[in-house]
Amino acid sequence: MYLQLFKMTAVTLIVFLLVMTNYAESANILYVIPFSAMSHYIFLKSIGLELAHRGHNVTVITTFMEKNPPPNYRQISVVNKNMWELIGEGAEAPNIFDLVDLSPEEFQSKIHWPGGVAFTDLVLSSPEVVEFLKKDNQFDLVICEQFFQEALYTLSVKYNAPLAIISTFGNCMRHNLVTRNPLQLATVVGEYLSVNNPRSFSGRLRNFYFTVYEYFWWRYWYLDKQEQLVPKYFPELVGKTPSLYDLQKDASIMLINSHFSYDTPFALLPNIVEIGGAHLSRSNTSLPEDLQKLLDESKHGVVYVSFGSNVRSADLPEEKKKAFLNVFKKLKQTVVWKWEEDILEGKPNNLVIRKWFPQKEILAHPNIKVFIAHGGLIGMQETIFNGVPVVGIPIYSDQHNNLVLAEEAGFGKLLQYHDITEKNLDKALHDVLNNDSYMKKAKELQKIWKDRPMSPLDTAMFWLEYVIRNKGAEYIKNPARNMNWFAYNMVDVYAFILAILTIVIALIVKVISTITIFLFGDQVKTTTKKKRS
Repeated sequence: MYLQLFKMTAVTLIVFLLVMTNYAESANILYVIPFSAMSHYIFLKSIGLELAHRGHNVTVITTFMEKNPPPNYRQISVVNKNMWELIGEGAEAPNIFDLVDLSPEEFQSKIHWPGGVAFTDLVLSSPEVVEFLKKDNQFDLVICEQFFQEALYTLSVKYNAPLAIISTFGNCMRHNLVTRNPLQLATVVGEYLSVNNPRSFSGRLRNFYFTVYEYFWWRYWYLDKQEQLVPKYFPELVGKTPSLYDLQKDASIMLINSHFSYDTPFALLPNIVEIGGAHLSRSNTSLPEDLQKLLDESKHGVVYVSFGSNVRSADLPEEKKKAFLNVFKKLKQTVVWKWEEDILEGKPNNLVIRKWFPQKEILAHPNIKVFIAHGGLIGMQETIFNGVPVVGIPIYSDQHNNLVLAEEAGFGKLLQYHDITEKNLDKALHDVLNNDSYMKKAKELQKIWKDRPMSPLDTAMFWLEYVIRNKGAEYIKNPARNMNWFAYNMVDVYAFILAILTIVIALIVKVISTITIFLFGDQVKTTTKKKRS
């Protein structure tokens, strides 16, 4: 009896200690991911939910609300307005396909810059956020998305907590310049730039120009607009907070949505970590029964078509819409198309349309033969994760570069928007469906993509918890970030060496000249006189 009682007491004590250990290791984390684009949220929410599942108390500032969050996952709602509503009063969302002709510089000046400032202002003025900021909260870590919302970095100062940054894109040239991470402009293209041949002379020159252009406008104009929001919403911190530039420079860590198996490999500081595909690490969702049945019974395979959460297929011009329909009706495969309206005139019998599809789960089905997409990074990662070839039609931002990489890797075909005709689309789709090399390359890349020491989500968890455990981990930051341009690039050292070499060479010449005159002075004079006479 006593032995049994002792065992029960020991077990109770062990359980208690384990619970207390988890409690002691849990942290209060503020997770700031307010941007109102579903594609961003799909990637970012996985980080916050996993932190909560690991026992941390997570407070999330967000536009999208989880319906059944864990009890330690608190949500602060941001007023739900999209970028187009904020750019100008009464502005209507344009047909996204019209953006295809905007240059990267125009996209920045007309959309990212004004939209970023307006959206940051909206976040900080949202009623729930205002009430939240009035309360006396304490946090061990502040995590912010890197997407034109730099004034939100001030929250790390308000709560005296380390700052972590997460990007839904891959390599960020601005952050590289701020932290002195190598740029590698000969091979690594800026995240918002479209270049047909990145490693050609013209491609490298274009990349250099855009990188310089974007950095100077961001550093000396855009950040000033963001700085103006700080005293407006954080008056108690006026004169006490570093510049937003310095806050980004001193961020403890930056997690980026890339992986070298697909993205161009590049040098990384210890506190810039790749977590490409983190949203794919945990998934227990299954297809709805009707979709499962449809895909299972498609004996010739399935073509899946979607232009993402921001681009509406239904906005395609009539002639391009007809090109798609004419190509689809000739296929023996079933076509599943994300179509945002109830009716599609001229729809062939092999075409199934819906306003929304569970994309990750559809791409995981073995009968999917090709994905017709716009090349957004989240969709491309889901394509790679499931080993599916792609026919890509880029519209804006990083989509073109993502599809260039797909073509280079051999699992994709790039078709420019203005080249969409029945003939061109039929050829591109026919090539990918009937040439086994595309599927073979897709499966090869899938294997390489998944071959990691730990999953991208576990990688994100390790580094975020590492920063918390080590109170900001100052020692993993690049000391070069606090050096001026001349010192960092060794210009002063090289100039000093050049000056010394110049002086040494001048002295050697002088010594040789003096010795020559001393040894052969009379002969030189005699020779000179003879020549004169």
